[in-house]
Amino acid sequence: MAEQMTGAEMVVRALLDQGVEHVFGYPGGAVLPIYDTLFQQDALEHVLVRHEQGATHMAEGYARSTGKVGVVLVTSGPGATNAVTGLTDALLDSIPMVCLTGQVPTPLIGSDAFQECDTVGITRSCTKHNYLVKRIEDLPRVLHEAFHIASSGRPGPVVVDIPKDVQFALGDYFKPQTHTDHKSYRPQTEGDLEAISEAVDLMLKARKPVFYTGGGVINSGPEASERLRELAELTGFPVTSTLMGLGAFPASSAQWLGMLGMHGTYEANLAMHDCDLMINIGARFDDRITGRIDAFSPNSTKIHVDIDPSSINKNVTVDLPIVGDCGHVLEEMIRIWRTKTNEPRTGAIKPWLDEIESWRKVGCLGYENSGKIIKPQFAIERLADAVRDRDVYITTEVGQHQMWAAQYFPFEKPNRFMTSGGLGTMGYGLPAAVGVQVAHRDAVVIDIAGEASVQMTMQEFSTAVQFRLPIKVFVLNNEYMGMVRQWQELLHGSRYSQSYSESLPDFVKLAEALGGKGIRCEDPNKLDAAIAEMLAHDGPVLFDCRVEKQENCLPMIPSGKAHNEMILPDTADIGNIIDEKGKSLV
Repeated sequence: MAEQMTGAEMVVRALLDQGVEHVFGYPGGAVLPIYDTLFQQDALEHVLVRHEQGATHMAEGYARSTGKVGVVLVTSGPGATNAVTGLTDALLDSIPMVCLTGQVPTPLIGSDAFQECDTVGITRSCTKHNYLVKRIEDLPRVLHEAFHIASSGRPGPVVVDIPKDVQFALGDYFKPQTHTDHKSYRPQTEGDLEAISEAVDLMLKARKPVFYTGGGVINSGPEASERLRELAELTGFPVTSTLMGLGAFPASSAQWLGMLGMHGTYEANLAMHDCDLMINIGARFDDRITGRIDAFSPNSTKIHVDIDPSSINKNVTVDLPIVGDCGHVLEEMIRIWRTKTNEPRTGAIKPWLDEIESWRKVGCLGYENSGKIIKPQFAIERLADAVRDRDVYITTEVGQHQMWAAQYFPFEKPNRFMTSGGLGTMGYGLPAAVGVQVAHRDAVVIDIAGEASVQMTMQEFSTAVQFRLPIKVFVLNNEYMGMVRQWQELLHGSRYSQSYSESLPDFVKLAEALGGKGIRCEDPNKLDAAIAEMLAHDGPVLFDCRVEKQENCLPMIPSGKAHNEMILPDTADIGNIIDEKGKSLV
């Protein structure tokens, strides 16, 4: 039955009917009717951010850690434009988000009114879909469609732009049951059974197989991760992952190769290069993974499972495409595999597994630890050890610390690692940690940060203080924009143009000024005690961990190189630089 209410009331009612519990936002003139309605209810908790970009990253962290849709509410003009970075970030990393933006009244649209911008035009290329709602009659349908589109198929951000007069207008509200479908939007979730059966046949014949997994496995839900683990156990095949797929397969498994790609492990990258069968499940062949396209896994038969048909053959031509939800396809692979055999193929692929083991023994993640200064790798290892028995969620900023977190922090479960993959957004981690902590009040939430990146959204530490969210911001402070400095060293003759931070804040005093706790540590012998102090504090903490200033993040595939052209640490058992034939160039 229809119920008459204002547009602003429809927004709040629709959020409640969609199961929303938290909204991240910032008020302004064009959304005051919605904020007035929020004031008159207690079912929805609104988290007041300090900047609209922070709101979008909070919604991303919330969504990534829960599987639910993250919700953002911002005003028109600068409110909407400030959200663009987070919307683009969510689009590239397939994060479900609904962003509600205010708009000037419909009669003023196009008149350059105060705080007017073409939100739909601006966000068209950085959203999965967007709407400008000009009639109150359309608002209930659009709101429910937005959640359906954001959360189904390949997830992504959806913008709903609502003029102020529509928020005031009276109309009939309908519940989502009859208004969830979209006549032209029909994502394919079930993979073709004939293609899946063909994939299993290829898996039964392969001599050098590898599972290449991505964020699509995590987006499919926890069941998909369980099925990936089951299929890996059934087959005995090794498993690697993109940055966004970390946690879908346990790092403690003997079949785990570590992360793949530019800063992936030696064993993962050589396995990808030399395999004869690549089973890509929920990854999109992005350039950080593939390196030089014409040299990417040159001798393999390629299977690609993806719910987004536009991702198939977009970057890499594959031999067997399967369009469908990862969880469903994995379930069918398991079922068909069991009809053909109940034995893993570890015996048949033993020479391949032995070769991988020889690569693993190189110890590509080795580093020298002098004991006099904190190495960033050591800091993350000690942090991981301190929380190994606790329910922990990790977010990161972007840069060297992000890659070190991916390399040295072992993830055993999905939805525990939140990072900006596709867009590489500095400033993502702190607000994302706030969003994760809102969703998981009793969990340990840690942002592994860099001192340059964290300053992009440092003001959101104040949000954590206001809402009593005990996030821990673990800053690996090397006084450089570390990844920029590393590339300048390797590719630009060590000309460190604008990559050194000559005027850093006192992070301890900054934390205190914002109402939190600050800790500083520069002695590796005192690091464990300082980490324990951070974890014991019941409020937000900013931990200034002073680390080796010029440490490089290795291994590394230089841009435009192949997987077997890696730069390895000096401590590896083989030379520092490996050529296309796997031989040392040093």
